[in-house]
Formats: sequence, C-alpha cells, structure tokens
Amino acid sequence: MAVLSFVEVSEGKIKKASVEAAYYGSKVAESLGTDSVSVVLGAASAEELATLGTLGVKKVLHAADARFNNFDSKAFAKAVSEAANTAGASVVVLAFNQNGKLLAPRLSVRLKAGYVPGAVELPVFNGASATVKKNVYSGKASAQYQLNTEKKVIAVNPNSLSPVRGSGAATVEAITLSLADTDFTSVVKNTDKIVGEIPLSEAELVVSAGRGLKGPENWGMIEELAHLLGAATACSRAVADVDWRPHHEHVGQTGLTIRPNLYIAVGISGAIQHLAGVNGSKVIVVINTDAEAPFFKAADYGIIGDAFQVVPKLIEEIKKLKATH
Repeated sequence: MAVLSFVEVSEGKIKKASVEAAYYGSKVAESLGTDSVSVVLGAASAEELATLGTLGVKKVLHAADARFNNFDSKAFAKAVSEAANTAGASVVVLAFNQNGKLLAPRLSVRLKAGYVPGAVELPVFNGASATVKKNVYSGKASAQYQLNTEKKVIAVNPNSLSPVRGSGAATVEAITLSLADTDFTSVVKNTDKIVGEIPLSEAELVVSAGRGLKGPENWGMIEELAHLLGAATACSRAVADVDWRPHHEHVGQTGLTIRPNLYIAVGISGAIQHLAGVNGSKVIVVINTDAEAPFFKAADYGIIGDAFQVVPKLIEEIKKLKATH
C-alpha cells in the first residue's frame, strides 16, 4: 500500500501546486504508516525530481515519454492510474488546478475510487474510510466528505497548506507506461507563453483591479505596485470582457480561482461571482471609493478612498521602505 501524488512539471520544473500536492500526499502517507510515492509525466531532470524527497516523497516514478510534454486528460488519466496500480496506491493526490480538474474525475472512474475535489485540510481516517474537508457555496461554508471506497482520489486546493521541507532525496525510477498513440486525443498546434510574469495560478501575492480604474491607460500604477511587491496582476471579468486586460488575468467564478497569501483589490465592487474566485485568499485588502461595496464585508483590511490617490501613496511608501532595507 502507498500514497501516490501526481506531480506536474513545466519546462522541467515542478509546479508550485504540485509541491503542495506532494507534501499533502506525504502527510497522508505518514498518517497511514505507508510510503509516499510521486509520478511525473514528461521531461524533467532526475536532480529536480529528487528534490521531492525534501517533501517526504520516498520514490518518484518518472515517465519521460515526449508524448507527455503536452497535457492530455485522457492519456494522463490512463498513465496515472497505471502508475497507481504499479505502486499499489490506496490514495491518489493531485492539485485542484486547471489540469487537475480535468484529470481527477477520469482518474476516479478508472480506479473506481471515491473523489473529493478541492480539499482544504488533511483527511481524517477511521479504518477504511476517510473524512475530507472542502469549501462549498463559493467558500461561504465548508463540508465534510466521507470516502468509503477502497481507493480514494483527493484533489487539493492550491495554497491550502504550507509545505515544510526537510532533508533527503527521493529515489527516481524510470518507468515505461503502456499507452498507444491513440490514447492521446489532444493535438497542440501552437503555444503562446507568457514571459517575464509571475503565473497567476502560482502567485502568493496578487494585485487586482476593476472598472474603478476607468480605462486600460491607468493600469500602469497597478503594474508598478505589483512589481514592487513581487506580485502577479489580475482583474475582474468586466475588465477582461472589454479587453482592458488579457483574459488569462480574469479571476472569479467564471475565471481563475486563486488562493494567494495576499490579494489587493483596487476599484472592484466585489460581486459574489468575483468573490467566488478569491475568497480563499489568506488576507484581502480592498481599496474602493464606495463604502457600501460588498467587497468590504469580505476584506481583512479596507481603504475607502480614490484609487488614483491611494495607490500612488502606497507605491511611494513601499519605495521608501525598500530603500531602507
């Protein structure tokens, strides 16, 4: 018996959400008194994969087949289920990110496993069953899901727990999986990569803005604030819909769901659809001229004021602080 974590790599590097999934898997394995194993599909160095040992992973099963360099939910589900059976895994853990949301349901069917999407805490085991906590109703409440199946699939919400690294290196074992070309149903014809920015899905600090900025020409101060903080930039749906900002920055119910340590919202009213994508943030700061804006009810800190006066002052003070350190 083992606990298997699916670890994603991008350009040979382990994704942040997968670091958290691997750590989660190791803690589950520790509670069950068994081994933590990871599976990696696609190109990555043995040195990079061995670092998973600092998260408690004992062994990494690596399928370096070039066909895995582009994500395909059908093929990946077959591959991960095969790896799970090879490892004798009773629990499979993966990140509840864009790819995880596509992969986990297929994986659950293949393994005939119960599935919990968006876990926010470690499971509690009682014999063969496990109770897993997740958020429901757009984060307004939480629910306890009980898994009674022999095998279990748990998709972990990003930024739900903070990995603690130890020492040691994982053993990396090259594996060959029995996939035919017909198992790969997606064809990637072109890839446009965002260069020189912090990926929004992995950012711990996010500065976001909405229609309160009045136009795309005013986004310079948002980008400057984000740069000073080492943060990613985001926006509301209304802003993306009118092409003030690219759609990959749209957060909310119909966009990305993020859980950064700090989320600064500038000129965003905070409709429930937007809150659904950001209310898992550790700290929320809201800047808005409207004292009745719904976002203030969800905020940890709020500033009632004009963004065009408040943000430049924040930038000025941050520059002073950085100059003295």
